[in-house]
Formats: sequence, C-alpha cells, structure tokens
Amino acid sequence: MLFNQTFKNLRRTREIIRILTKYGFEDIVTETSLQNFVSEKRKLSWLRQEKPVFGYTRWERIRMATEELGPTFVKFAQVLSNRPDILPDALISEFEKLQSSVPPFDTAEAKRIIESELNIKIADFFEYFEETPIGSASIGQVHRARMSNGEQVVIKVQRPNVKELIDTDLSILSDLAYRTKEFMERFGVINVQDVVKAFERSMTKELSYINEARNIEQFRNYYKDEKAFYVPKAYKKYTTDKVMMIEMVNGCKITNVQQLREWGIDPVDVAKRGMSIYLNQIFDHGYFHADPHPGNVLVLPDNTICLIDFGMVGSLMEDDKHNFAGIFISMAQRDARAMATYLRKLSVDDEIQDLRQLEYDLNELIEDFASLDVSESNMAEMGARLQKIIYDNKMRVPGGIFLILRALAILEGIGKVISPDFNTMEFMKPYGAKLIKDRFAPTKLGKDLFNDMGEFATFIQSFPIEVRDILKQTRKGKLRFQIEHAAYEPILEKITRSTNRIVLALIVAALFVSSALALFAPQIPRTASGYPYISVMGFFGSLFGCFVLWWVSVRSARK
Repeated sequence: MLFNQTFKNLRRTREIIRILTKYGFEDIVTETSLQNFVSEKRKLSWLRQEKPVFGYTRWERIRMATEELGPTFVKFAQVLSNRPDILPDALISEFEKLQSSVPPFDTAEAKRIIESELNIKIADFFEYFEETPIGSASIGQVHRARMSNGEQVVIKVQRPNVKELIDTDLSILSDLAYRTKEFMERFGVINVQDVVKAFERSMTKELSYINEARNIEQFRNYYKDEKAFYVPKAYKKYTTDKVMMIEMVNGCKITNVQQLREWGIDPVDVAKRGMSIYLNQIFDHGYFHADPHPGNVLVLPDNTICLIDFGMVGSLMEDDKHNFAGIFISMAQRDARAMATYLRKLSVDDEIQDLRQLEYDLNELIEDFASLDVSESNMAEMGARLQKIIYDNKMRVPGGIFLILRALAILEGIGKVISPDFNTMEFMKPYGAKLIKDRFAPTKLGKDLFNDMGEFATFIQSFPIEVRDILKQTRKGKLRFQIEHAAYEPILEKITRSTNRIVLALIVAALFVSSALALFAPQIPRTASGYPYISVMGFFGSLFGCFVLWWVSVRSARK
C-alpha cells in the first residue's frame, strides 16, 4: 500500500514539474530539492501559444500553471485568493480569475454511485430523475429528482475517484510547500506550510458530504424559530460521504429584482434583511455561511430568504468577534490607535516593526473611507486596503476574517444592485456596539477575572516544581541550551563547501610539489623513460584533483 502511494506521488510529482517548467518556472525546480526529480540534460521549449512564456508576468504564469495542474490546485488557489496576509496583490488578482467549473461526468456513472451508496434502485426510489445536472464542480455534480412520495430533492454526487486524486495532490502539495518554502518567501509568499495544512483539513471535510449535512443541521438549529429565513433540510438517512440528498427549494436569486417585484416583494427590504441575517451569523453565533454569492442566496415567493450550499462555512471564537467588531467601531470613531490595538489583538502573530507607522497607515485608511457618502463607499476597496496593511505588517489573523471581508464585499455588491443607497457600515454599527457593550458587561468581566485567577493559581502551583526541576538538572550537569541559527544555514553550507575546496586544492598542490621533488631524488625506481614511478603517479593524481576542482566549481556556478 505504501509502495503504491509512493509510486503515485512520484508520478504525479513528475507531472507537476513538467507543468511548472512548461510555464517557465524552471527556477522553482532548479533552486529547490525538486531538481532531484529532473534529468540534467532536459531541454525546455519556452514558446507558449502566440508568444514566449516569459512574455507573460510571473503571476500570470502561476495562474496558467495552476489551471493545468487540475481541480485540487485550482481550489487551493481560490482559497489563497482570500488570504492577502499570505500572497501579494498581483497574484491574488490572477487567482481571482480562476474558474472551478468543470464538465459534468456521465449521468449513468452518477446513477451507479447513488444506487451503490444508498442501496436503492433509481427507477424504484424516484418518480423522476433529471438526466442533465443542474450544476457541476471539481468535487461533484447536482441532479434534480422527485422521490416516490412526491418530495422534490436535489442530489449531490461525488466524482468517481476524486478522493484518490485529491489525497495524492494534497500529499504532494504538502511536500511542495516544504521543499519550496525558502524560495516562496523570497517572493513574499509566507506561511505556505500552515496554509496547506489548513487547506488539507478543509478539503478532507469537503470530500465528505456528511460534514456538509452536519453544517446544514447546525444552521437549522440556530434558526429554527426564524420565520423569514430558511435552510433546506438534508436527508441524513440518504447521505453518505459520496452522496447527499437535500430538500429542493423553488425561488429566485436575490438579485432578480424583476421577479421579486412580480411577487410583490420589496427588493430593498430583502437586501436589508439579507445583510442582517448574515451579520447575525457572524456576531451572534460566530458561525457563518462563507460563500454568499447571488446563486447561493435565494428568495422564495413568500418573501423568505433561503441559503443553499453549506460546503464552505467559517467560524470565529468569542474574542475574535469582539476584536473584529472593535476594528470597525474604532474606524467609525476615527480612532486609529484603538483600531491598531484591536488589529493586534486579532492577530495570532505579527512582525510589526513600527507601531507608529501602523497607526499612520490606519489613520490614512480612516480618512479615505470614513468620510465618504453612501454612493462612494466601497466595502471591497476598504477591505482590500485593510488586508494590504495586514500583509505589509506580516500579521497572521484567523482565516475566517478574510472570508468575512470577502462575504461582506459580495453582500454589499448585491445590496447596491438592488439599492444604490445600500451602506454596509451602517448595518455593522449596532452589531459592533452590542458586542463592545457585552465585552465590558459585569458578567463577562467576572468570567474573565475568574479565568485569569484560575490561570494564575495554576502558575503558582507549577512554578516551584518547574524551578526545582531546573535546579535538579543543573546539579546533575544535564541542563542544555539549544541555539538555532535560523538564517545562517545557507551561509554555513557555502563556507563548508569553500573550505572543502581549499583543502582539496592544498592536497593537489602538495601532491604536485612532492611529485616534482621526487624527480631529483636518487635510488627511486624509474620508468623506461627515466621518470620516477612515484612522480608519474603523483602528477596524474594532481591532474585528476584539478579536474575534480573544476567540475565542482562548474556545478556550483550552475546552482
């Protein structure tokens, strides 16, 4: 089993390297340990389509290579396009152009999977099964159907063998992230390994429709008493890792203003309720639908808003909600210092070199956006500016934050299609104010104080034991300090190589000189030509040493 997986990884790795070099990323291969997979004599043809591959920008070539690498890499790039704390703006712009739509697979195969997974017969179980899928993506496709009891449903079916392909690609992505870490950091792409791990967890969940069914169930529990918001139920009995059956809802996209008016529904009211529902998900529950594009937000004829497709959801911890709200409250109050404080609290880690400069940057953001009227305000642009500040200061913030900023930009776009006066910031103010108020409520402060006292008590209990252990190790002479020269490995490696060459050069020189002196030494066996055997052997040895030195120097220059 292990051999088969290793063989698959090797074969797929060679394919990835072929595509990377095809689009001019030979440097990624030759400057990392990926070079071990490629022949030295391989020649590359750089002409791509109508112009040389280097006629495209590096970022364009990354996008082109990603498209050819397949669904897993496209989906990974789409995830990265929501992480401006990791990627430069130019690369994000290219990744946003990627489309994950793929042709549907054969309906007969879809039926076979449904029958196998659910242990049913399509003809017996359904009155009607629509042959043409209503949607197709990298993971699976969706069919409409009507069960024998008359209930209308949609069925998600996973693509054949997609799990094996994605498992292989995830394994290779993890290896690529490790091998190209230093190379990527030189181009401003940071924390790649952490992102790959997070993506692997996300994809593992997405490969099981049971997880999506759980997401649906959790949303239904949150909003079971909400009359104006509906989440279609998932049929747990007919859901497996590869197949999911969901209640069918008949509605229109939230942006279909004409249809809404024909139903006698006020589009502006719908837009406002939609934004309120989404902000309620973020700030009240900390659990939100992460992809609210118009196709996933429907309005039913009875004026009920309905969300579909819960494959991607996000979450925020309690403290993250307060800090995120504090950023926007501080912005509304034109307080750059408080905004910087909340941003730092939100960060898991940062490399802020100049806190005062951060405050100046945030103050500039406030001046540019806080005073704009509704028609000029733009959540997408404001979010992009905030994300750039996060990227420039190398802040690591929870990934859910970028999902929220993206979602708010999408929802603002929906709102402005319906109503030009739609203002996202105005909707956020009461939620933010409520969270800040709750943050300093006596019950919350009491809970925080109780937790702090508990942590302090634990520290007091463990401190003497830790000190005693350190003293014990010291007395035994076993106390050790490990110092890691994190940024010096390449330099030390070059020094080692140079030292080895110098030693070899000295040996060659000594061999040459001793061979020359042996020419004049008496009583040494000589050849027919009169030269001492030891001198001849020494000269050939020094000549070979010179060749080795030359070859090592040439190889080093190529690297």
